[in-house]
Amino acid sequence: MTEPKQPGAAARHGRDGPRRPPVRAARRDVPAALLVPGLLAMAFLLVPLLALLVRAPWRDLPSQLAGTEVWQALRLSLISATAATAVALVLGVPLAWLLARTEFPGRGLVRALVTLPLVLPPVVGGVALLLALGRNGIVGKSLDAWFGITLPFTTAGVVIAEAFVAMPFLVISVEGTLRAADPRYEEAATTLGASRFTAFRRVTLPLIAPGVAAGAVLAWARALGEFGATITFAGNFPGRTQTMPLAVYLALQNDPEAAIALSLILLAVSIAVLAGLRDRWMTGV
Repeated sequence: MTEPKQPGAAARHGRDGPRRPPVRAARRDVPAALLVPGLLAMAFLLVPLLALLVRAPWRDLPSQLAGTEVWQALRLSLISATAATAVALVLGVPLAWLLARTEFPGRGLVRALVTLPLVLPPVVGGVALLLALGRNGIVGKSLDAWFGITLPFTTAGVVIAEAFVAMPFLVISVEGTLRAADPRYEEAATTLGASRFTAFRRVTLPLIAPGVAAGAVLAWARALGEFGATITFAGNFPGRTQTMPLAVYLALQNDPEAAIALSLILLAVSIAVLAGLRDRWMTGV
């Protein structure tokens, strides 16, 4: 009587090699040194928003939002933020391409200056815009004398102020995406006879579209909440330059409940936009 043959190595491990043990969910033990600061940071960011919801005058909310100035400010905020984002796209994407794909003297300094509005106090940015584009500014004087164009304290001034503070978000996002993209696809297109602009438009731009979209969302959100540069450069004229952040500030001085109601509108719009676009655009899916 012959002994049963022991299965060979191939039989024991299968035709494709050794069988792997079933994957078990890895234990995710969070160190207290990371858990406690993380929870504190979460509370620091969420508690003020929860306080806004808790203290909101829900019963009087319809009457607080019934005024025409509220909807004028909301409409102006949405239009100006969208226009500022369009300006940032038209000017910021080429600038990001120059910073990412070209070599020129002082590129590091240019990159630092381009990102300066990220850390510059918005009021200082508004003062700088006045000195550059005001009626007596170094550029605005010529615009007024030659073309009769006056930008401060106009709706166009709101768009310019918002674009000034929002464009760096787009430039940083697009430049990072360009650096991560393989430039050989663009070079291959040029070797096949395409011009540099055609290669950028037909090859590079589709590759970096998620980064462009993410930067546009960040720029739009930043423009929507802009306050300091807007009030300094464009003023606070209802129906013309008064955006929602300015309306909140003005209402806070006279009617705190109205300021809370206006803040709820901005909060709802911001959450709706970011929640609807972040998962798709920020992850590049």
